[in-house]
Amino acid sequence: EMLAALGYDRGDRYVARGLKYLRETQRPSGSWYGRWGVNHIYGTWCVVSALSALGEGHDMVRRAADWVIETQNHDGGWGESCHSYVDESFAGIGTSTPSQTAWAVLTLQLAGRGRHPAALRGLNFLCARQRRDGTWDEPECTGTGFPGDFYINYHLYRHLFPTMAVALAERSPGALPNSSEDAGAKTLKEVPIT
Repeated sequence: EMLAALGYDRGDRYVARGLKYLRETQRPSGSWYGRWGVNHIYGTWCVVSALSALGEGHDMVRRAADWVIETQNHDGGWGESCHSYVDESFAGIGTSTPSQTAWAVLTLQLAGRGRHPAALRGLNFLCARQRRDGTWDEPECTGTGFPGDFYINYHLYRHLFPTMAVALAERSPGALPNSSEDAGAKTLKEVPIT
């Protein structure tokens, strides 16, 4: 993402190597392993952010967005437990949390699916759980110190990432009313959480 911001593109050998690495490390499910946040939801958002900034890897982004949609919880949020670092079959499975829901929604927004019903349900999840003071509760550990050894509750994750997702909702790719992929998508207030 930083290289794209500095004007580099796939013609640069480091960007080309990075794109090759991302293609090789994408899981069959469509997700990526994450390092500083738990786990595949975070890793997938990080990679999609970079690919979106570069305007590359559309097939990888599509697979990632499909995986995010498939792993949404019934309450409209997303969650993943630290156990996914030990057993990959737990990737994208866990109690919904504000930060992980935000990473999933941001992934969909960057993938051009910001008005997909799953993204709107995720935004509803975030809005419904926001406290009166504008913050969110998140007792679960969603930060990673050293996978398999210790995990961290970064106290700003639960505020920063949901704020980013809600702020991006109005201007995300795919959020335009005439988006062909999301034609007929409902407004945020029209999509039930259940």
